[in-house]
Amino acid sequence: MITQNAPALIPVLYLVAAMIIPMVDYFRSGLSYFIALLASISIFGISLMGLQEVITNGPISYHLAGWMPPLGIELVMDSLSAFICVIISASALLVMIYSRTNLVQELPDKTMGFYGLSMLFMGGLAGIALTGDFFNLFVFLEISALASYGLMAIGVKRAPVSAFRYLVLGTAGAIFYLMGVVFIFISTGTLNMADVSNILPHVEYVRPVIAGLVLIILGIIIKMGIFPIHHWLPDAYTDASSTASALIAPIGTKVAAYVLIRVLTIYEFPPLLDILSWIAALSIVAGSVLAIAQPNIKRMLAYSSIANIGYITLGITLANPLAFIGALLHILNHSMMKLVMFMSSGGIYNNMGTLNMARMRGFPLVMPFTALAFIVAVMSMVGIPPTSGFFSKLYLILGAVEAGAWVFVGAILLSTLLGLVYLFRFINIAFFRPYEKYDDRMIIQGESRKLGLNDEDKDAGPKIYETMPRNEMSISMLLPVLIVAVGIILVGVFNGVLIDKVISLAVPDF
Repeated sequence: MITQNAPALIPVLYLVAAMIIPMVDYFRSGLSYFIALLASISIFGISLMGLQEVITNGPISYHLAGWMPPLGIELVMDSLSAFICVIISASALLVMIYSRTNLVQELPDKTMGFYGLSMLFMGGLAGIALTGDFFNLFVFLEISALASYGLMAIGVKRAPVSAFRYLVLGTAGAIFYLMGVVFIFISTGTLNMADVSNILPHVEYVRPVIAGLVLIILGIIIKMGIFPIHHWLPDAYTDASSTASALIAPIGTKVAAYVLIRVLTIYEFPPLLDILSWIAALSIVAGSVLAIAQPNIKRMLAYSSIANIGYITLGITLANPLAFIGALLHILNHSMMKLVMFMSSGGIYNNMGTLNMARMRGFPLVMPFTALAFIVAVMSMVGIPPTSGFFSKLYLILGAVEAGAWVFVGAILLSTLLGLVYLFRFINIAFFRPYEKYDDRMIIQGESRKLGLNDEDKDAGPKIYETMPRNEMSISMLLPVLIVAVGIILVGVFNGVLIDKVISLAVPDF
């Protein structure tokens, strides 16, 4: 019974939790966390059951109010959407566990707002993954976008400005998407995705279809943060609170990539695929180059996300099974890497007082377990076996070789080398240099700039070399970080089983 209703239960439970949290918290402060945690546990369990049901018995279709598609609204859980739902629900659950201590340290007066918005955000993402209707996808897209604007605005002093920039670009993306849906509706007379897929091959006038497809994809890639339409992403991820960054960065752009998969599998237009492949390759290289120049660890991770979303896009647009497997595996891999890294950066900020990499000397001595998990994520991002990052990049390279796209093979390898530069620059500073402390005495104007300090630093003054006492994250923050770090290795070791049992079922017929 639960599995047959899973396509509706998953987004509805998130949205119900978003409504209950402010009402309950008004009467008894502090219950927001437990409601969000309970909802996240329940939805993760339902997602796993739904994935098992889909693997065993095929897709699950849920018709709202009993109205049959294409007239009625349809929610569909197939192997691809079930896979995405497990990723986003698992990420949300781990971040909810992590948030218990982190929010008290960073946002003690805004916990209710954070949990309410986070459930609303997750409800929108789950709806995007499960809807079988183009217009309702737009509705869920805007639900998740509005919630993400609020989550990003809860952060440092610059956070509202960064969130506003994302709002402007996000609104433009939504307009493009909606205009594209209008063209598709004019051409086919339906908004149901399965119905559109059946009708499009018989449409006589192709130009409106292509125009609609281009507009939809333009709206999606703005949401994905692909270079050169990426300017909202680094500021938003950097200025948001640690918990908000840990929630949004691993899954927000991946769900947008899922929408790209859905659109391109409904109507394949080779010239557009070629253009997107080159944009993806440019994003892979540009994101890696820009990451090298960043002194702030969260900003460096944000630019690396631009490169990694380029990997996923390239795997989708190469349109062959090996590349597509690499793209889906990298969606999972990158979600895990960014969970570890952004959750770790929150602990570093709270326990070491900075996000500036130049001031993270002695990191493994201060936070040894966090440092170990971070190293695992770094190995995965670079692509060192047996981590999952090695295998997702391997499939992407094999897919590019199969397509005869040697330039894209070069882009992946170049990005990997650049990743070695910016990630091991951080390791060189944090792991192999003595700890530096700055005293609290007032410094002359302009000296902070010479020292390379940012507003995130909690103190500023002359350097004092000493041994910083061990100050590991609390167990509620550390546990999800370690779980995901172990998961990165397990996915790498058992990637063949995962591909055979789950991912291969989601690969379309090319």
